[in-house]
Amino acid sequence: MLTLHTYAALLMNTDLSRFDRVRALIWRQDHLLLLDQRKLPFQTEWLELRDVDSVFDAIVELKVRGAPAIGIAAAYAVVLAQRAGEDIEQAIAKLRRSRPTAVNLFWALDRMARAVDLEAEAIAIEREDLAANYAMAAAGAQLLAQGGGVLTICNTGSLATSGLGTALGVIRAGYASGRVRQVYACETRPWLQGARLTAWELNEDGIPVQLIADSAAAHLMKVGRVRWVIAGADRICANGDTANKIGTYQLAIAARYHGLKFMVVAPSSTLDASTASGADIEIEERSGAELLAINGVQSAAHGTATWNPVFDVTPIDLISAIVTEHGVWQAGVPFDLAPLQGPRA
Repeated sequence: MLTLHTYAALLMNTDLSRFDRVRALIWRQDHLLLLDQRKLPFQTEWLELRDVDSVFDAIVELKVRGAPAIGIAAAYAVVLAQRAGEDIEQAIAKLRRSRPTAVNLFWALDRMARAVDLEAEAIAIEREDLAANYAMAAAGAQLLAQGGGVLTICNTGSLATSGLGTALGVIRAGYASGRVRQVYACETRPWLQGARLTAWELNEDGIPVQLIADSAAAHLMKVGRVRWVIAGADRICANGDTANKIGTYQLAIAARYHGLKFMVVAPSSTLDASTASGADIEIEERSGAELLAINGVQSAAHGTATWNPVFDVTPIDLISAIVTEHGVWQAGVPFDLAPLQGPRA
């Protein structure tokens, strides 16, 4: 039986590897290089982060985003804390306060808290994520019919992970195998991750992508342009309820109404057996200023009140398939977290 790393290595030697060219972060032994995602695609700026505080700020300020990438960045921040002679427990406690919803952050920090060789553990977390992405790409693509259109939300590609991506990894593998003909990307307000990041990644790959307004998604389904909605996840509960970028829930509702399928793609580090259901997930709310302006330009009437939750929860009843590097669950059988988790450390 192939191990995850062996399987991923085989995949990396296929045509799929041509879509794996972007990195959101690079470890340089004494500092972390971070691609500032707030400025893409119009400006490429690499940040040199040399301490816990700078990594903490980068996570909070969305300079790095995407649940797997956040976890990897936090793991390297713990290494920086050790190199600076700081209290490791205090550093981990601080990083835990950066963002509350994505469980990968806490999973990575728990691993770092148990590790003896911190740098080796952080590197392992990054490499395992990349291997998982290749495994998920192959498994998820096999669920797709030939030549269809797919819709995705937010950014789940190389910029959100260690490389290739989760949902975008499946889409890339689907395109490489002829199973995906056209990708539709929701713009994903308020930070426009779909417009700025997903569209940029797919354009760089030469994969056909059309950007749509978030509010156009149901009509897109109605006119028959897509067969699947493919999304990532920031937390998958014990019962299968899934937290993801705000707007995902309404896509799942619309997909069910129109008879389409809805796939969630996430590494096993996103699974959270300790959270019973979506009702128990803390949903992060961010500053309303994010809604009032686009790229620093005021877009709403002055004095407008706001509500800005940045995640929502899709119940398991609306999900057709959940893909991790260890397995695939498909609707029609009772949900079970264990096969998706694989061997537990």
